[in-house]
Amino acid sequence: MIVAMLEPAGLIERGGPLVWVLLAMAFVGSVCVIERAFFFYRARINVSDLLVGLAQHVRRRAFAEALHEAARAPGPVARVAHASLLRYYLSRADLRDVTREAGQLEVPRIEKNIRVILGVALLSPLIGILGTFLGMFEAFQQVSAQGAASGPAQLNTGITIALITSVMGLVVSVPMYVFYLYFLGRAKRLAHSIERAGIEMVHMICDAREEDEFAAFRGEVSAGRQSPKPPGGASH
Repeated sequence: MIVAMLEPAGLIERGGPLVWVLLAMAFVGSVCVIERAFFFYRARINVSDLLVGLAQHVRRRAFAEALHEAARAPGPVARVAHASLLRYYLSRADLRDVTREAGQLEVPRIEKNIRVILGVALLSPLIGILGTFLGMFEAFQQVSAQGAASGPAQLNTGITIALITSVMGLVVSVPMYVFYLYFLGRAKRLAHSIERAGIEMVHMICDAREEDEFAAFRGEVSAGRQSPKPPGGASH
């Protein structure tokens, strides 16, 4: 009997209907974990290398090449940089607002399904406890029905349901909570990278633009100083 209880079919058969609920939650949580793992894998990027490459194009005023490089790079950080480069002609304040809005649009994509994983982790042990209560209630019903003639056999079904649902609830909950903490850390680090990239892109674009304007102004001043004096200057 113990061997049959340890087998998957035995667990489902003897654990009651709540086992199916726990299995469904485990399936949903597993799908979300796989989806998030694939998302963060694709979003991996060296932010420093990306910004250095874009800075070289921006200093040369090669915005087309910078846009192409940002479009080729994967992940939300590159998309925020691309949104900044598309509107490089805006003022510093307007460009900062555009970059902040682009970063805010990426937040729902980063946090997608993470709350679902947390929900599975929190609800699974509660369902297990509910199964425990239902199992003990069934055991007490058996004792009440049998009266003095009741024995261990009458308690077996209820106790089995209680144990199986409790164990399955914890088995589902613990790894899901671990995955939740892992993906939450990844999401926070990615959000920080987006914020960093947005700030540096604004400064990079505006500083390059102001440097060109200052260089042109400095050239005009130098040309004015080197211009020859008109002949026959006025005497004082």
